[in-house]
Amino acid sequence: MKIAVTGATGQLGRLVIEGLRAKVSATNIVALVRTPSKAVDLGVEVREADYARPETLSQALIGIDTLLLISSSEVGQRVSQHRNVIEADKTAGVKHVVYTSLLHADHSPLGLAPEHLETENLLKASGLSYTILRNGWYTENYTMSVGAALAMGTLIGSAGEGKIASASRADFADAAVTVLTTQGHEGKTYELAGDSAYTLAELAAEISRQTGKEIPYTDLAPANYSAALRKAGVPAPWPDALPAIDVLVSKGALFDDGRALSKLIGRPTTPLAACVSHAIPPAV
Repeated sequence: MKIAVTGATGQLGRLVIEGLRAKVSATNIVALVRTPSKAVDLGVEVREADYARPETLSQALIGIDTLLLISSSEVGQRVSQHRNVIEADKTAGVKHVVYTSLLHADHSPLGLAPEHLETENLLKASGLSYTILRNGWYTENYTMSVGAALAMGTLIGSAGEGKIASASRADFADAAVTVLTTQGHEGKTYELAGDSAYTLAELAAEISRQTGKEIPYTDLAPANYSAALRKAGVPAPWPDALPAIDVLVSKGALFDDGRALSKLIGRPTTPLAACVSHAIPPAV
């Protein structure tokens, strides 16, 4: 059975390829990428596949039994690009599609949700066998701010006391590998999130504990958070997007306590402390 992974040179895609190689023969794994020259180190067959160019997709999917469709990163273009992949799947005879969606996509207030939900609906209407992985936030989305917090002496945000049930990127990759290599997932939708939710104040406390420096959490009004991000040189659209996301986080947008992710991968999700440790700059 040949398994293909779209976006295989991305951070999630590389972890999935690595996980698959530990489970199945490399000869049965295909990396689908926009730029093949960037994938020579993956150790598997590489095929050109561009979400926006259907002619590449039809060719790339020939002989593929199961496809992991990692969501496009191009906001506003996802539905049309995912439709291209799904149509090519049908033409090429792909038997099963696994899609990385968004946690609680059917009622999430996050602006990313509608494109994910529409893709889910396209899959369900396609006649293809499918599994939907509704991935929560990566813990790395927050721990990438550890260095900045240490430099400023505070962690800033607008999330209030909102609980974030994130998990590491590796946790979500393991979930994808499990679904791709085991039976019984057809037609299922998994709400995937970390075992233990935390607030940004608790994240700041963990940074403080591990570095021995007092790093408080400063909760800002969204406009002030946006201004601080611009002053720090954060590129568009994030100075507007991050405060808006934080406001929704304060209302529970990234919380889930179902523990479906740890059940699926057969182990606890990566603790916040481990992700913070990995993110602390070596000089600290």
